[in-house]
Amino acid sequence: MRRLDSRSPDFQAQLRALLAFETSQDPQVDAAVAGILAEVKACGDAAVVAYTNRFDGTQAQTLAELELSQHELKAAFERLPAARREALVAAAQRVRQYHERQRADSWSYRDEDGTLLGQQITPLDRVGVYVPGGKAAYPSSVLMNVLPAHVAGVPEIIMVVPTPRGEKNDLVLAAAHVAGVTRAFTVGGAQAVGALAYGTETIPQVDKITGPGNAYVAAAKRAVFGIVGIDMVAGPSEILVICDGGTDPDWVAMDLFSQAEHDEIAQAILLCPDAAFIERVEASIARLLPTMPRRAIIEASLANRGALIQVADLVEACEIANYIAPEHLELSVAEPEAWLPRLRHAGAIFMGRFTSESLGDYCAGPNHVLPTARTARYASPLGVYDFQKRTSLINVSELGAQKLGRIASELAHGEGLSAHARAAEMRLK
Repeated sequence: MRRLDSRSPDFQAQLRALLAFETSQDPQVDAAVAGILAEVKACGDAAVVAYTNRFDGTQAQTLAELELSQHELKAAFERLPAARREALVAAAQRVRQYHERQRADSWSYRDEDGTLLGQQITPLDRVGVYVPGGKAAYPSSVLMNVLPAHVAGVPEIIMVVPTPRGEKNDLVLAAAHVAGVTRAFTVGGAQAVGALAYGTETIPQVDKITGPGNAYVAAAKRAVFGIVGIDMVAGPSEILVICDGGTDPDWVAMDLFSQAEHDEIAQAILLCPDAAFIERVEASIARLLPTMPRRAIIEASLANRGALIQVADLVEACEIANYIAPEHLELSVAEPEAWLPRLRHAGAIFMGRFTSESLGDYCAGPNHVLPTARTARYASPLGVYDFQKRTSLINVSELGAQKLGRIASELAHGEGLSAHARAAEMRLK
């Protein structure tokens, strides 16, 4: 794991190189996805079934065979050990409770001339949630995508989840039951995204698609954006830890591991002013790494994109953090609240020594679908607001039309749009 020092003359160049990540699209992936999407759009159910049989090794004849009933989702929940059922329900309750505070209400006001202006907040009619399946078990992704949509008031939520070789993950299906998925289909890949975006005989078109997936799913989401909305195209997972040197170095090492284990191109960075503490963390990494089941992935991630960075002080650490704009930012210091005003760009901030990032992934309450690759400079976590839309309300009174009509007429003539001007002028006394 590389060591950097902010006092080095070439530190900024080193930091830029560390953060650089090739996000260009793979032409071969894009071409394959374009073909799949075109066939799904033209052939509907038949194309979805054919691609699912081909890629997942299933033998379905119709798309109806790949739909999961509510009874199946409930049965999967009931098959779980009691402790896991309780954990799933507790996590869902916390996620729902947090997101209920995000719900926005319609509002309006009247000008002095009686003109009404406002905003009407309405939920989307139907959303699609993509969930990784097979050996990958991400029940937390189900909760984080479905529950905000429910809180927003979306009446129909359709989940798609691949089941390679027919492997259905009880934990994922149980989460769908707990979260309240309306319909669920065991299809994945670009064909699932196409089905949600265009609609088929069996899967209705949705208004927005959310949820993580592989390179083909990401490419498909990019391709259908505009036909439907999407949440984001997420990059590799990231964690940035700011520590004052007072946290157990084993805790910091494991927190870095928690994101590094996602992928060889995930990023884990520590910022600390204490050189001796950085050495202790380095020793913890060396000692704990051999005990990790996903050692090879963690090792590759830390070697490829990880860093232990010595900074002048916590003020500089915050400045560097704002430049990095990480997905997950752990503020592992004595008085975390005091440093919040200095931190402007992060998907989520985990405050204090006891707040491991993993708690946010599963059960703290806030959403774990977060902006990556420095997009936290302008993007936000997934939330209820992503499943609601805002419609402007304008009801101009007769008196208001006299004032506004003259303003509009003048500006319309200035733009050379005479019909605009005449429409306003006809209402003038």
